[in-house]
Amino acid sequence: MTGEWFESWFNSEYYHILYKNRDYAEAEKFISKLIDFLCPKPDAKFVDIACGKGRHSIFINKLGYDVVGYDLSEESILEANKNAKKDLKFYRHDMRQIFRTNYFDFALNLFTSFGYFKNKRDELNAIKSSAGNLKKNGVLVIDFLNREKVIKDLVAKETKTINGIEFKISKQIQNNQIIKSINFKVNGKKHSFQERVKLLSLQDFSSYLQEVNLKITHTFGSYNLDEFKTTSDRLIIVAKKIG
Repeated sequence: MTGEWFESWFNSEYYHILYKNRDYAEAEKFISKLIDFLCPKPDAKFVDIACGKGRHSIFINKLGYDVVGYDLSEESILEANKNAKKDLKFYRHDMRQIFRTNYFDFALNLFTSFGYFKNKRDELNAIKSSAGNLKKNGVLVIDFLNREKVIKDLVAKETKTINGIEFKISKQIQNNQIIKSINFKVNGKKHSFQERVKLLSLQDFSSYLQEVNLKITHTFGSYNLDEFKTTSDRLIIVAKKIG
């Protein structure tokens, strides 16, 4: 899939600079609440799909669970593997392909790590593969943006200065995608990247999940696991494998 925006951008050192100040405390609070809600057995196995540098995987492992994380970005996996151990493994892998069939109790796709693909077939393959990783009665959790909130609160332009680099960021909605353009200079050289995420709705996800025998059991609208509403910050879906 050479030429996809996420392959070049997620492997760029500048991606990691721009997003280096992500809120780890918020992520750990969310994971703690999620684990309390899911009530996994002590021997439960987790797979963290599109895990990035592994921040969620690492924390789940600290809670005592066996975790595998995978991501398409070689740079992210190299970084994640600095924390690897017997019950915490990281691999470079494409989410459109099953990693280990009928093996995991829980599959997680967190922090808007979906909606990147150009066509519906790839999106459905990613959902199919997530389901294929799960044992019967296994649970998939998807943490995605809330399209209504994103559309309403869109900030068209902003500038962020990090590590002496001035990132000029613009956002627009086009063809049911939010397109973020990121432009900056380093040592006089211009760099330009894009992020493209489809504005998928709860109904879109429901349709995909039904196709692969995953039944939505709960929806939440925040990292505090509040009720999902059109005004919610997030769309968090919990679905169970029924076949």
